[in-house]
Amino acid sequence: MKKKLVVMLCVAAMTATMVNGCGSSSTATDTAAEETTEAADDTAAEETTEADDTAEAADEDADQAAADNVAALIDKIYVQERTDTTDEDCKAAKEAWDALTDAQKELVEGENADPDYFGRDTGDASKDDPRNQDEIGENEILVASFGTSFNDSRVADIKGVEDALQEANPDWSVRRAFTAQIIINHVQARDGEAIDNMDQALDRAVANGVKNLVVQPTHLMHGAEYDELCEAVAAYEDKFESVKVAEPLLGEVGDDATVVNDDKKAVAEDITAEAVKTAGYDSLDAAKEDGVAFVFMGHGTSHTAKVSYSQMQSQMGELGYENVFIGTVEGEPEETACENVIQAVADAGYTKVILRPLMVVAGDHANNDMAGDDDDSWKSQFEASGKFENVDTQIAGLGEIPAVQELYVAHTAAAINE
Repeated sequence: MKKKLVVMLCVAAMTATMVNGCGSSSTATDTAAEETTEAADDTAAEETTEADDTAEAADEDADQAAADNVAALIDKIYVQERTDTTDEDCKAAKEAWDALTDAQKELVEGENADPDYFGRDTGDASKDDPRNQDEIGENEILVASFGTSFNDSRVADIKGVEDALQEANPDWSVRRAFTAQIIINHVQARDGEAIDNMDQALDRAVANGVKNLVVQPTHLMHGAEYDELCEAVAAYEDKFESVKVAEPLLGEVGDDATVVNDDKKAVAEDITAEAVKTAGYDSLDAAKEDGVAFVFMGHGTSHTAKVSYSQMQSQMGELGYENVFIGTVEGEPEETACENVIQAVADAGYTKVILRPLMVVAGDHANNDMAGDDDDSWKSQFEASGKFENVDTQIAGLGEIPAVQELYVAHTAAAINE
C-alpha cells in the first residue's frame, strides 16, 4: 500500500512538472509572435512614411518644375524687342500660368518673373482703348507713351490725354503707340490687349494712307526716350506728306538749372494745386502752416535733360512754393536723391510729408518705388529717417489732371499749326 502511494505521488509530481513546462513554452511562443508582429508593423510604418516622404518630395519637385516653366516663359517675353513669335509666346505664358495651382503660382520666380506679373490686380483692362483701329483717314495724331501695365493708371493717365486730344481735334484720328515692348508684352499676355509699338503704329499709318502725321509724346522731357522716338519717326519721314513731333510736357530743356519756361511754370502750378486739393487744404500756404511739405518724385536720368528736374525746383522757388520739393528715383541729378531730399525737407523744418509722382502715369515707380512697403521705397525711407511725424502718399499720375491734358492739347495744336 505504501509502495502504491509513493508511485501515485511520483506520477502526480511528474504531471505537474509537465504542465508547468508546457505553460512556459506557450508564453515564450506568444511573446515571440508579438515581437515579430510589432517588428513587421514598425517596418511597414517606416516604409509607408518613406513612401509618403518620397511622394511629397516628388509633388514638390513637380510644383517647382511647373512654376519654373512659367518663370522661363515670362522671362522670354520680358524683352524690349518684338519677334516673330512674340504673340505665341505671350499666349503660351498666360496659358501656363492659368494651369498652375495657387500654391504653384507662389513659387514663380525668375530673372524678371514673379507672381505679380500675372497675379497682381491693377484694374480693369476692358475700360481701356488700345487705339489700334484702321480706317484712320488722312490726318493722324499718334500719341506716343512709354506705357504702363497698371490698367487703372493707363486708363486715367494715358487714355485721359488721348481722349482730350481727340475731343480737341475731331477732324484728326488719334492713335496710340508705346515705346516699351516689355510693357506691351505684359499687357498682351495678361489682359489680351494688343497695343502697337512705334514701328507697328507707323506701319499702320502708312498702310492706311495717312498724309499728315503729328506725333505727340507724353514724355516729361527731351530725354533719352524722346530722342529714340524722334529717331524712329525720322525713318518714316518720306512715307508722309508732313511729319511733325510735338513738344513733351516740360518743353525745351535749356542750358542750366535756372532756366524756366511757360510750360514748366504751368506744370508746377497745376500739379501743386492738384496735390494741395487732394490733401484737403484750401491753399499751399495753409498746408505750409500745418508743417506739410509736398515732394514730387520723378524718374531721373543720366541724360543731359536731367537738368529739367533742377529747373522744376527752381520754378517752384520762383513761384514762392517753399514747401514743394523735387526728387527722382534714380537720384540724377544728385540733389534729387532720396536721402538729399529727406535732409532738405527736414532742414526746412517741415514735420509732415506728402509724396506724389512727377510722372505722367502712376505705374510701377509710383506704386512700388514711392509708396511701397519695402525698406527702399521713398515712403519707408522718409519714415525710417525719424525726422517726420507723418508721411503720406498720393498715387496719381500727371496725365489724369485736366490742366495737364490741356497742355498736351496746346502742344499738339502748336505742331499742327506750325
